[in-house]
Amino acid sequence: MRGINKVILVGNSGKETEYKTLQDGTPVAKLMIATTETYRLKNGELQSRTDWHTVIAWRGIASLVNEYVHKGSLLYIEGKLRNRQYEDKDGQKKYVTEVVAEQVVLLDKKGKAEVQDT
Repeated sequence: MRGINKVILVGNSGKETEYKTLQDGTPVAKLMIATTETYRLKNGELQSRTDWHTVIAWRGIASLVNEYVHKGSLLYIEGKLRNRQYEDKDGQKKYVTEVVAEQVVLLDKKGKAEVQDT
């Protein structure tokens, strides 16, 4: 049986997109997306929890995200989780979990746009 690796996020961009072009000309963008969950405690008090997600976009999605997504933008993101590790400058192993975007929909009222990885 094949596995499924699918993530759907609806949240706000927490800062401006980090955008760069790799040496081979491939565009890549990094976004920080905040999702907030609100729930009620047993005593009736409302509680909120905000989680931050690192989203990586490649190629055409990266270019369009760089142009249209700004701090505070409301986004629908569909993609997959990727785990990777690297060594920092002190030789310590670091582990990172990121969402690789396959579809981004701008939900701001200014004008909706959808971008898909093809």
